[in-house]
This record gives sequence, structure tokens and C-alpha cells, in this order.
Amino acid sequence: MTQRQIPKWSELKPLMRPKPLRFDATERRLADALTIADLRTVARHRTPRSVFDYTDGAAEAEITLGRARSLFRNLELRPSILHDVSAVDTTTDMLGKPAAVPFSFAPTGFTRLMHHEGERAVARVAERRGIPYALSTMGTTSIEDVAEAAPEARKWFQLYVWKDRSAGEDLMGRAKAAGYEALQLTVDVPVAGARLRDARNGFAIPPALTVKTVLDAATHPAWWMNLLTTEPLTFASLSEWSGTVADLLDKLFDATMTIADLEWLRASWDGPLIIKGIQTIEDARRVTDAGADAIVLSNHGGRQLDRAPVPLRLVPDVVEAVGDRTEVWVDTGIMSGADIVAALALGADATMVGRAYLYGLMAGGERGVDRAAEILTREVRRTMALLGVTRVDELGPQHVRLP
Repeated sequence: MTQRQIPKWSELKPLMRPKPLRFDATERRLADALTIADLRTVARHRTPRSVFDYTDGAAEAEITLGRARSLFRNLELRPSILHDVSAVDTTTDMLGKPAAVPFSFAPTGFTRLMHHEGERAVARVAERRGIPYALSTMGTTSIEDVAEAAPEARKWFQLYVWKDRSAGEDLMGRAKAAGYEALQLTVDVPVAGARLRDARNGFAIPPALTVKTVLDAATHPAWWMNLLTTEPLTFASLSEWSGTVADLLDKLFDATMTIADLEWLRASWDGPLIIKGIQTIEDARRVTDAGADAIVLSNHGGRQLDRAPVPLRLVPDVVEAVGDRTEVWVDTGIMSGADIVAALALGADATMVGRAYLYGLMAGGERGVDRAAEILTREVRRTMALLGVTRVDELGPQHVRLP
């Protein structure tokens, strides 16, 4: 028969620890976000629908993005047991220099629409955490202002080739003068993809005031107040624009560019060159032969051609095709540190993340970006330990199996 007694306060006290009170609402939201998916949920509530959908969405039926995320979800990680994993080192080399974690912050357009702190916030987090950051041609903070905000960060400049080649030459000159380490040429946007969420939301730069956007503003007053009371929304490389994103891309970008134009690029840029947007083994060989220092297997986050190849699946074959002649990076669909580790195990030298940190930015500005970086770093370290490895270069195909 169970004997019962009245508990003493000294026995109850250790069991009644209240959760620490957080009076800062942003701090409270971020502390409760344990995954990138959690940050995405917060971001969806903190920003107008058109802005969230611009970040979250992809092209047409969004099949490409769905397939990329599905492949990450369905792959199998294969641990090896009984190894000393008390000290895990997440450092890897990118462009011959150490990065604290095996990922960089990818270039993203119109970043100050997601949160008024924008690219400066991302660059400052990159600086603190030793993460390379690529500023987009379509960024909303100037090349020089980002450099001033994070002078010690590893900064790359992402270039779209314009119909006006002199404008591209000017951008490369400004980036070089501001101390940017590398140039990242994006090659998968000869024309704009059909981003249907944007079209359905009437998404434009700057936001167009309609009955729908006014009603949306009523439920997101903080976002609108920050947009209207901080510096005007401008572009890293444009004086102004009024229209849809697709119209902007089609008006400015050069659909005639070929691989022969890399010679023109090299005449203006003598630093490391990254080619982003590779989706076939043949193209990986072509740009490697043309002298790329790194290639990014990427379908633009599913935002260009729907039903495009899934970059992760290309990794083993591309690595075999190019050997050690260039670094092979991969993006699209990455939502966790385990995704990053899987890509490295398949042979990628590093990864790039875009939406993951943008969800953090929308959720809480600079603190949100830092939270996203913290989550990904912690997940990378934990996944490596559970797989039985302590260094990135110990990861291999024995640790992962694709479906």
C-alpha cells in the first residue's frame, strides 16, 4: 500500500522554478524560437503578407522549392558510434580563408523591406560570428554603407550583369574600393521567373497603397512605422525604381550574356570569382574551365525555373566532374544545420543560406539574424557530434544516403 505525506516547502521549492520573465517582446519571441521553422512562423506574423510572400515564395507552382526541401527531409543520416566528440570544430575554408561555420549568408534583394535594419544588421552579425556575407546588386543599402557597418566582416558583392555594362563596371569598382573580398556573379536570371505570389499580392517597390495594403498595414503597424520613419528605401546600385520586381529584372538584366563575357568581367575584377546558379554538370565544367574560384549549385531558391534540378542531388556528380579545380558550394532548401551537414557529407565544400536568416531578420531585426545563425550553428555542431565526427573534413558519403 502506497504511503503518502504532505510535502515540505524545501522539497517543493526545487520543482517550482518559474520561467524567467522577459519584458522585451522581441527577446521573448526569439528565445521561444528553437528552429528556423519557428522563426519563419514569427516572421509571417510580424510582416505584411506581400513582404513575407516575397521572401517565402518561389516561381510558378513552387515545385522546385518543394522538391529541394523534400530531399533534405527524406535523406538519411548515418551515424558512427564510439568516437570522442567532446570538441567539435565547425570551421571550414571558403575561398582559401577560414569561415567559422560551413555556410555563408547569401545575397538577397530588397532586404530593408523585410526589416528596416536590413543589410547592415546582416553584415554586423556576419562580422561577429565569422560568417561571409554577400551583398546583392538588388540590396537596399549601398556598397559603402554596408562596408562601414561591418568593416571587419568578410564581404562579397553579388553582381547581375546589366544591359548597361558600364554600370556593372562601376559597381565592381565601388566594391573593390570598399574592400569587398570576392565577386559573386549570378547567372540564372536572363529573365525574371514567374513569382505568382508577388503578382497576386500586387507586390511592388516601393509598396503600392491599395485597399488591401492599407488593411494589411492596420495589422502590422510597427512594420509600417519603421518603414516610414527610417531612411528612405533606396538600392545598393540604383537611384530609384517604381514597379514590380519582375519588371525591374527584365528592364535591367542582360539576356545576351554568354560565357565569353567572363573575359569582360575579369578585366574589371581581379579578385576571387564565384559563379552562382549552376544546375548541370556540363555547366559546372564550363565555368570551372573559365576560371571560377567557386561555383554555387543553385536554382535561385526555386525562384526562377520551376521543376529545375535540385542542387543537393547534383553535388556528388559535380564534385567528381570538377575535382579540386574549384570549390563547390550548394544552396536552396536549407532549413537546418542538419541540412548543411548532409550537403557537406555529399561532397560540398560549403553552403549558402538565404531565407533562413531572412526569417530571423523579419522576426527580430539584427537580433533575429543572430538567432538564426545561433540555431544553425548549434544544429551543425550537434549533428556532427551525433554522426561521430569532430571536423568538417571528416564528413563523407558514408554519413548520408539520398532517397
